[in-house]
Amino acid sequence: MDEVIKLNMETKFREMLNKIQAYNYVFALIGWDSNTEAPRNSFKRRAEVMGILSKELFALQTAKEYKDVIIGLYEKIDTLDDNLKREIKKAKKDLDKVVNIPEEEYVEYTKLIQMSQLVWEDAKKNNDYASFKENLKQIIEFNKKFALYYAPEKNPYDTMLDDYEEGMTTKEYDEFFNKLKKDLVPFVKEILSHGNSDYDKLINDYFDPKKQQEFCDYLTDVLKFDRNSGLMKKSVHPFTWNTSPEDVRFTTRYLENYVFSSIFAAIHELGHATYEQQISTEWDGTLLHGGTSMGIHESQSRFYENIVGRSLAFWETHLDKFKSLFPDQTKGLTPMDMYKAVNKAEASMIRVEADELTYSLHIMLRYDIERKMVSGEVTVDDLPELWNSLMEEYLGIKPKNDSEGVLQDVHWSGGMIGYFPTYALGTAYSAQIYYAMLKDLNLEEIIKANQIEKVNKWLKEKIHKYGSSKTPKELMLEVTGEDFDAKYYIKYLKDKYTNIYLK
Repeated sequence: MDEVIKLNMETKFREMLNKIQAYNYVFALIGWDSNTEAPRNSFKRRAEVMGILSKELFALQTAKEYKDVIIGLYEKIDTLDDNLKREIKKAKKDLDKVVNIPEEEYVEYTKLIQMSQLVWEDAKKNNDYASFKENLKQIIEFNKKFALYYAPEKNPYDTMLDDYEEGMTTKEYDEFFNKLKKDLVPFVKEILSHGNSDYDKLINDYFDPKKQQEFCDYLTDVLKFDRNSGLMKKSVHPFTWNTSPEDVRFTTRYLENYVFSSIFAAIHELGHATYEQQISTEWDGTLLHGGTSMGIHESQSRFYENIVGRSLAFWETHLDKFKSLFPDQTKGLTPMDMYKAVNKAEASMIRVEADELTYSLHIMLRYDIERKMVSGEVTVDDLPELWNSLMEEYLGIKPKNDSEGVLQDVHWSGGMIGYFPTYALGTAYSAQIYYAMLKDLNLEEIIKANQIEKVNKWLKEKIHKYGSSKTPKELMLEVTGEDFDAKYYIKYLKDKYTNIYLK
């Protein structure tokens, strides 16, 4: 009889989960549209619609029937197969997070996030932080309140961090960033002291956005993106979106006087997209679909962007295509010239355009600020000055305005507090994965031969196909044979930039 009851609960769980995921599918489509082509005047009405839909979704997620079936299966957790066991653990965790949130607060927060996207875009465009800070204040307050509803005994920032990287806490992130500050920051300062202005004209010359788009379209095929299961568009802030392996979309952006922005944003997002396209469809309709964490996801985007896209072998293979599109800007340009140009190290203002060497310093800045925002050490009024002072401390430069300072990222307007640290963590993951891959593949020869499908296959078998069925820590241990260790990231950067700048 117990087995029949359990099977009935599993069936009911699937039925209700399908309804919840159908709502999430609609939210995802609206989100894609909001970030790519929705007209400005549509946001007020869509916020109202999202409020109605979010109220219905909240009712589904907190319905007694749904709670009973999750709690019932959770009480029988030891009798479930491994995949269902992980699903129910995730479902119970999600339930615990939402069940104590008052419905009116959930709906109000959903509306706030919908409107904050547009408020942030206008604030950034007009260099008007004052117009955004009230939205940001409310977003922080909501996130902190929701975290304390879920785990009142915990540091709310730990709860937020765990949302994006399962198992990570401020203690572990502190250890990671402190290691970078001790072992990497002095090396970064040494490299920056050498300077490199030889390629400024190439980097800052005018590049026709339409031809940039053509090159990014070419890169889509180079990385073997399945066009029947996805597409590329442009947006203010590049991102990847998906609902299943059969529908994976990504964006880039085209800056007339900074061609590398579109190239490396496209390769970066193609890394995310490749991960999603290669997840086994067996996880569709379950809670194990999609990448397992933001950090593991970032490891894939940064692997393709930096280890593949910024390699000499890559430009030995693809420079001719680039030169054919931009002959006037690239006269006499060699693969080695391009390699040095795309790996130019300098203190820069904008995170998404930061070089590989200094990138994590941008993340440390945001991590420090987020911790202080959530703890209440600083208020939204303090953020522009704090941001600027940390930029001077870490990178020796100061933003000339808030648009290139505290307003430059989209994440806070989307409520993603705790997301930023995964960028640095994922970048460090990618180096450890790289050294593990070298034991099986001659990566340089594969890139030269334009056979990225071999890299894709290795990553699919080791990481991608599992979706969220394994935790980040389980994956890193299985892929590399050891727990995460930042020493590989530090070694990778020191070896690469020593060869470029000090030899």
